[in-house]
Amino acid sequence: MSFFMPTKVLYGKNIILKNRELIRTLGENFLIITGKSSRKNGSLDDLLDVLEGKNVQIYDETPENPPTDIIKPIAQKYYDVDVVIGLGGGSPMDAAKAVAVLIENPHLDAEDLYDKTKYSRAKTIVCIPTTAGTGSEVTQYSVLTFNGKKRGFSHECVFPKVSFVDYKYTMTLGKNLTISTALDALSHAMEGYISLKSTPFSDTLAIESMKIIKEYLPRLLDDPENEFYRERIMFASTLAGMVIAQTGTTIAHALGYNLTTDKDVKHGLATAVFLPFELKEASKFVKEKVDTVLKIFDGSLYEFFALIGLRLDINVSDEEINKWANIASTASHIASTPGNYDLERIKLAYEEMREKFVF
Repeated sequence: MSFFMPTKVLYGKNIILKNRELIRTLGENFLIITGKSSRKNGSLDDLLDVLEGKNVQIYDETPENPPTDIIKPIAQKYYDVDVVIGLGGGSPMDAAKAVAVLIENPHLDAEDLYDKTKYSRAKTIVCIPTTAGTGSEVTQYSVLTFNGKKRGFSHECVFPKVSFVDYKYTMTLGKNLTISTALDALSHAMEGYISLKSTPFSDTLAIESMKIIKEYLPRLLDDPENEFYRERIMFASTLAGMVIAQTGTTIAHALGYNLTTDKDVKHGLATAVFLPFELKEASKFVKEKVDTVLKIFDGSLYEFFALIGLRLDINVSDEEINKWANIASTASHIASTPGNYDLERIKLAYEEMREKFVF
C-alpha cells in the first residue's frame, strides 16, 4: 500500500496573494495558460499582481476539451519559460501540463505525450483551479482531445510542483457549471472508492469527499453566493483529485467520454449519469463499499440526482449506443472496475442512461 502525491497544496481564500514570494521564487519567465473566464473571476488579476516585475506571457484561448493540435504550437511559441501555470478549470490545467512537457522536450510531438517512455521531465508546473470539480491541481493526469476522442495521459512529471486552491474564484460560476463540475468531483470520489486500485488512504479521502458533496451541493444550488458552501465543494473536489491520483478512474469515465465528444455533454454530467449503473454492477463484487456509498446518499443516488436536477437534453439512437459501446469496450478503465464489462453489459449501461436521464 502506498500514497504518492508530491504536489504542495496551499488552500484558502486569497491564498495566492498570501504566498507571493513562493510563486516568485519559482522562476523568472512565466507562461500562464488560461481561458477568458479568468479575467472575470479575479484570478488572473491576482496572479499578475504577485508576478509583477517578472517576465509573464499569457495564452488565454484554451478551448474546452483542448485538442492535441494546439499543444505543440503553444510550446513552440512560448519556448523560453521556466514555469507554466494552468489557471482555470480542467482544460487550462491539463493543457498547461502538456505544454510543460513539450517545452522541456522540444523534440517531441503531441502524440508522444501518450508514450511515457519518451520523456521524464517537464517544466515547473503550477495549477490554480477556478472551478470545483476536475482535481487536476493534485493529479498526474492530463486529458486532451486526440483524433476527435477524449484521451488522457499520465506521468509523474506532470504533478504540479505547487497548487493554489482558492474557492473565491468559483463564486462567479453559474448553476449549470457548478453542477457539472461538482458531479465530476463526485465521480472521482465514487469511482476511486469502488476501484480495484483503491487503498485505505484513498478510501478515507473518497468517503469524506462524497459526504461533503451530498450535504453541501444542494445547499449551494439554493444559495449560490454562500462562501462557506463554495469552500466546501472546492475542498471536496481537491480531496477527490487526490483519490484518483492513487486509483485512476473507472468505467463511468470511459462511458461518459463518448457523450462529451459526440453530444457536447459537460464532462461531469456525462460521467455522473453512469454512476448508478456502475454501483449496481459493483454491488456483486464489492457489496460493502456500495452499501457505504448508498448510505451516504440515503439509499438512492437517483434521488440525489433528481434533487439537483440532473438530466440530459439530447437524443440517443440505438446506432449511437452500438458505436459508443464498441469504443468503450477497449478502454483501459475496465481493468480497475469491479464487474464484468463485456460489450453487451456496456450497451446496457448506455441504455439505462438513456432511460433514466435523457429527456
